[in-house]
Amino acid sequence: MEQKIKQDNASIGKNLKKYRLRRNLTQEQVAAQLQIKGFNVSRSTYSAIENGRYSIRVSELVALSEILQVDYNALFI
Repeated sequence: MEQKIKQDNASIGKNLKKYRLRRNLTQEQVAAQLQIKGFNVSRSTYSAIENGRYSIRVSELVALSEILQVDYNALFI
């Protein structure tokens, strides 16, 4: 059974965008890295994640913390 996290006030998305910009990555680059890790995420899907319009899977969130080189917990603050 897949676990999904429904974003609360898009705080996760805002944090993902903040850390993505700190790493100087585009949405396309993050989506490509997710695809390399086996996730079927397009740039438009990743954009929806950042904008809080996509219920992100826990496994995707873990992968994003690795890609963005940030502690998993920091994405919730």
